[in-house]
Amino acid sequence: MASYSIGDALNLLLERSHWKPKLVELRMRQEWEAIVGKTIAKYTRNINYFNKKLTIYSDVAPLKQELQLGKDQLMAQINEYFKEKVVDEIIIK
Repeated sequence: MASYSIGDALNLLLERSHWKPKLVELRMRQEWEAIVGKTIAKYTRNINYFNKKLTIYSDVAPLKQELQLGKDQLMAQINEYFKEKVVDEIIIK
């Protein structure tokens, strides 16, 4: 019988039960300000995460443009925060 650490066992459970995407979305919503900073968090009205695609909603046109231009950097920042590749694509609305 293979032995796992508690962390490895929990990660395996999350992967096999398909709970991980929901957990990532929940963490992203709760920690959004820590991930992107106070200014961006203040002017984004909602975020959705599904199938490794992050949709960011904002009513501020200059912020939308800035996010559009910095998608790759933002994606790298989010993936670095989670210490794994959780986002493949960012959609700005």
